[in-house]
Amino acid sequence: MKLSRKAIISVAIILILGTSGLVVWSQFLGPKPEVVVLQTSMGNIEIQLDRQHAPVTVDNFLTYVNAGFFNGTIFHRVVAGFVIQGGGYTPDGVEKETRPAIKLESNNGLKNLAGTIAMARTSQPDTATSQFYINLVDNPTLDYSSASNPGYAVFGKVVSGMDVVNNIAKVKVAMRNVTIPGFGPYPFEDWPTQDITITGAYVKP
Repeated sequence: MKLSRKAIISVAIILILGTSGLVVWSQFLGPKPEVVVLQTSMGNIEIQLDRQHAPVTVDNFLTYVNAGFFNGTIFHRVVAGFVIQGGGYTPDGVEKETRPAIKLESNNGLKNLAGTIAMARTSQPDTATSQFYINLVDNPTLDYSSASNPGYAVFGKVVSGMDVVNNIAKVKVAMRNVTIPGFGPYPFEDWPTQDITITGAYVKP
């Protein structure tokens, strides 16, 4: 049966409206973004997590958040024009005992752009535990390049409180000798001279 031009146009309009409706409904019925609030002594930082690209890393981070692990830790490394790093040390320079290290998810398409959050690790790939850093600027040298140069796993971005992040980046720093278990004293060159404490962390309702 041959459709008239008017019927074809009507079908096209119905299809367009139906597709638009699906897009609108997906916005309301799709998964709610996971946002973690870091309460710090300098203000709150809200971080939207990217489970789609970094599921293992997001699960790990949320486990620490929900356990209250970050409460009372500090930002122990501040490098202006680079990153601020925290999530592992208490103000007295003691590194908290962590959960087992996780698989590196740096080859996930996410880049170390200004305002993104990523996991800190040792020189070995699968060694990230609780420590994280927030990029102050675009840092392409921290991105995945190859299996021999795997970079660092980005797993979210700051959606509110970047002014707090930038204010933290302005604090004075100095060298501090910190004892690392199994290693001994180690000089941290970028330790803030004032404690920047994470007083709480929770998933935003």
